[in-house]
Amino acid sequence: MRRAVLILVPYLWLLALFLVPFLIVLKISLSDTAIAIPPYTPTLDFSAGWQGIREFFSELDFENFIFLTEDDLYWKAYLSSLKIAVVATFLTLLVGYPMAYGMANAAEHWRPTLMMLIILPFWTSFLIRVYSWMGILSTEGYLNQFLMGIGVISEPLVILNTNIAVYIGIVYTYLPFMILPIYSALERLDGSLLEAAEDLGCSRLSAFWLVTIPLSKGGIIAGCFLVFIPTLGEFVIPSLLGGSETLMIGKVLWEEFFNNRDWPVASAVAVILLLILIIPIVLFQRNEQKQREAEG
Repeated sequence: MRRAVLILVPYLWLLALFLVPFLIVLKISLSDTAIAIPPYTPTLDFSAGWQGIREFFSELDFENFIFLTEDDLYWKAYLSSLKIAVVATFLTLLVGYPMAYGMANAAEHWRPTLMMLIILPFWTSFLIRVYSWMGILSTEGYLNQFLMGIGVISEPLVILNTNIAVYIGIVYTYLPFMILPIYSALERLDGSLLEAAEDLGCSRLSAFWLVTIPLSKGGIIAGCFLVFIPTLGEFVIPSLLGGSETLMIGKVLWEEFFNNRDWPVASAVAVILLLILIIPIVLFQRNEQKQREAEG
């Protein structure tokens, strides 16, 4: 009985916080816009009995999804979000892997301190950290003042309100999600394998590529998924650091909900975004399962 309760609790959690909200959004995506409260029709009226339920389902349609295929703004936003998410994930990997490698090879008494420094940004509000980058990257910001002060540039660089600022914000924000799984994989690495590779004639660089990288592949895959999945639907960073030309589906989704008050179209955008995200989530779960089976 106790085991059944323990299994039932996470399923009830998923039902309440994922499946039910998803069904509500899916229902709104099949509705039509209306000047009313709520701003869509039809709404389910249980007082009308089965007749009201039949009429409710008969009025649902896929017009909003068809509209998304006809307006190029939406598929361009999806493609732009995919491009930004892929590039940002790659950049985060380039920055995060050396840091994780350095942590794993640091003296053991230094590792808790280095771990704390990686987690330290989470002690500050996410919004405050993004706003701070606005002060750093603006034309009168600290970065331009520093570069002009040391004579590297003669006039301020335009970084804020560009895709470069978005990449900087994403890499900075999601860097711990890349470092921690890679560090976990590298920390378990058996150093004798590198010594054996060097004894067999490999240089340190070739041993790194032939031994360290393959054995840390699980951490790399996990880190990439942990960065890519939230980045794809990111809204705050492109809104605050990106310009008008920075097109991401999170911004489009917010504008449809709150500016246009077109809840059905916004819900259709959200449903498609969720379907796109299911692919990397399933791949991530399969990778985690393979890792557990390999360790077991």
